[in-house]
Amino acid sequence: MIFAPRSRRVATAVGILIVAAVVLALPTPSGRIAAAPAGAGSFRWDRDAYWSALQSRFVERAGSGCHSLAPDIDRLRRVVDAGLASLTATTPPDAPVLDTIEHAFFELGSFVAACPDTVQGYEALQARLRTAAKHRSRDWDMTTTQARSRIYRLLYGSRAALEEVMLHHPDHAADLLAGTAEPSATPSTVVEGIRIHSGDMLVSRGGYPTSALIARGSDFPGNFSHVALVHVDSSGAASTIEAHIERGVAISTATEYLQDKKRRILVLRPRADLPALAADPMLPHRAASRMLARARTERIPYDFTMDYEDPGRLFCSEVASAAYRDEGITLWTGLSTISAPGLRRWLASFGVRHFETQEPSDLEYDPQLVVVAEWRDAETLAADHIDNAVIDAMLEGAERGDALGYRWYRLPPARLAKAYSWVRNRAGSVGPVPEGMAATAALRNEAFSARQRALAADVTARAAAWQSEHDYPPPYWTLLELAREAVAAEGPRS
Repeated sequence: MIFAPRSRRVATAVGILIVAAVVLALPTPSGRIAAAPAGAGSFRWDRDAYWSALQSRFVERAGSGCHSLAPDIDRLRRVVDAGLASLTATTPPDAPVLDTIEHAFFELGSFVAACPDTVQGYEALQARLRTAAKHRSRDWDMTTTQARSRIYRLLYGSRAALEEVMLHHPDHAADLLAGTAEPSATPSTVVEGIRIHSGDMLVSRGGYPTSALIARGSDFPGNFSHVALVHVDSSGAASTIEAHIERGVAISTATEYLQDKKRRILVLRPRADLPALAADPMLPHRAASRMLARARTERIPYDFTMDYEDPGRLFCSEVASAAYRDEGITLWTGLSTISAPGLRRWLASFGVRHFETQEPSDLEYDPQLVVVAEWRDAETLAADHIDNAVIDAMLEGAERGDALGYRWYRLPPARLAKAYSWVRNRAGSVGPVPEGMAATAALRNEAFSARQRALAADVTARAAAWQSEHDYPPPYWTLLELAREAVAAEGPRS
């Protein structure tokens, strides 16, 4: 037998390794990006001058004292209350009174920010506004842009105004705000002072960069990034069923759910007067029970494509919508749309293929649901707003052509990690690369997260310097300008 010289064997092995590394480093061809949903478009406030005017008026009033501001505060509160009281079942989404309510609520915020004793009254007024808006939207066609824009302006806009005030006076603001005590016949328990029922939905916001992207990355940028379905058994034990990017659909106890990193939670419940619930008040419990049983007996992968009609794979919103769809209730009466070209390009690079879908933030606007309670962490509210501003500025860059890249030399080990993860997934466990996520998507996600964190740290420092100079926290539109400055300081990204 003739043996090749050792040097030749070494050279051959090295050559094979080089060829393998080159092959593993070859980028995956970009797939076709789905077109924007027909008729969709990004919502724009286009009121920068008005926000600046509100800020100027706050500065003028900041040293006036509550006594001198009280007459105007009372006047504006009465305007909002009178407007809400005048709403009827025939009030259309373009009714002038709704503009009056919105304007008065924003104006009132500039007074309340200068008078901390009135913060809790402003919180209560926002709760009344939200309840009235939700009630009136029951008679609107939520598939129309007009109705969708109006409910967004009222709910998202009033929350944004309230949170600006909360950031000025966190010691005067309540973390937990009560909503509507909607009756329910399903099993219930009390968690952190809130009575939750089987079939309720918990809409939350995580503290991760991807959480901020999910919340902001749609035609109607929002505050929430995750949906969980609640199950309560006959003993009062509460569980949540939710889809995680890392491990697919999983079940958690209430304690485990709350231990995960969350900055805000919204509790939503189906209206008791819905025809399906009137006929069967236990319907929400049955929906939750069926999804719980499925999660216990079946491995359900995460759906990165965001196809809400695919029952085999589920993303977080789909856990709730699929459970209720099986019981005859279609949630998200107004589907979410993602139309901006740069945003679609970014999301497609993460694996998203459907741009008419079900975004977590948009579940709040479904008139079939009522808000039972809302909790937000006042201590991390500023960080939440900074993350939003950074994402908004990054997405502006996406529309200018900024790319989501990664270091090319990291692709070979990432593909090996993906192969290892595939083996682990077949054995029923979790690997370093989530099932359904490509190695390139995992690298882009890692690079995106690192960039967002770095920008957020930069904006945090800029915001602290701004606050030190002005003696009050920068409002959101100022945070956005600071984020734009931070992005510009990075230089072009291709």
